[in-house]
Amino acid sequence: MYLEIVTPDSKIYTGEVKLVQVPGTDGSFEVLKNHAPIISTLNAGKVKIVEEDDSEKFFDISKGVIEVNRNGIILLAEKV
Repeated sequence: MYLEIVTPDSKIYTGEVKLVQVPGTDGSFEVLKNHAPIISTLNAGKVKIVEEDDSEKFFDISKGVIEVNRNGIILLAEKV
């Protein structure tokens, strides 16, 4: 899956990932390969990314929005 994390100022992250865990407004959820298309609002919290080599990265975000479509993920955050 290809992930982009974007703020109004810049792109924070771009790359291929295995998993993304986000703080959804109705609770935390994960996105894996072939996830159904979704658009969701996000609360402030921690975003966890598992990269293709199984390394993990974490980003603290303020509120935002995530869109998942055809193994492409765009996460728009107010700030990171």
